[in-house]
Amino acid sequence: MEKTFAIIKPDATRDGNTGKILERIEAKGFKIVAMKKMLMTKQIAEGFYAEHSSKPFYGPLTDFMSSGPCTVMVLEMDGAIKAWRDFMGATNPEQAEPGTLRNEFGKNIDNNAVHGSDAPATAEREIKYFFSELEIVG
Repeated sequence: MEKTFAIIKPDATRDGNTGKILERIEAKGFKIVAMKKMLMTKQIAEGFYAEHSSKPFYGPLTDFMSSGPCTVMVLEMDGAIKAWRDFMGATNPEQAEPGTLRNEFGKNIDNNAVHGSDAPATAEREIKYFFSELEIVG
């Protein structure tokens, strides 16, 4: 079974969509093996997105991710990384396919409701950033 990292972002949390998204995740067949609701500090967000520190969207992104509570998770299923990326939909909700989370819950490219790892190495790094081995139950 493959694991991937996922976030329900502050915009979706602010809009009261956390429960709806969690329900959709489980209905899609993902097993949630770790989860916590948190308020990222600016420093935590900067560390998480450090690979983008030279890009113009880095400041606004870290401001947004530290603007309110979010839910971080480890999801598990066969082919979890690709399955989660497909289920999230395109980064820009306006281009996301109907039935995807970003199409349903995202507002725009900056407020697109969810995050997911894009590769096995990324998933491993992102999971370890937020969870210890003891917190992953599955």
